[in-house]
Amino acid sequence: MRRFFTATVTAAALLTLSAFAHGQDTNEAQAPLPASKINLSLEQEHIIKEIVKDMRVEPAGGSAPETVGAAVPDAAALRPIPPEIGDKVPQIRSHRFFVKDNKVILVDPKDNSVVDVID
Repeated sequence: MRRFFTATVTAAALLTLSAFAHGQDTNEAQAPLPASKINLSLEQEHIIKEIVKDMRVEPAGGSAPETVGAAVPDAAALRPIPPEIGDKVPQIRSHRFFVKDNKVILVDPKDNSVVDVID
């Protein structure tokens, strides 16, 4: 009887440790996304997305980054911000953009890095 009790306690401890270790792996895999480097209101994001949607911009290829802070290759086809967006959202007037997976990706022309992803 004592062996059975010891085996049961050992098995329970191993299962608990296994679940705890698995829980740590899951949390590490779900790291938060980097925050935008520019502060746009929801209204400004909506304006940008609607104007770009009306432009019917051809989406970028598969290798274009979609992560804030990522470097955009020099070969990427970046478009200038249209005047109608620049008038309504002046803080991005000098930026460039591309479209990928129905997202507008804003790029800082100084270092060719992604500064915001508008979903």
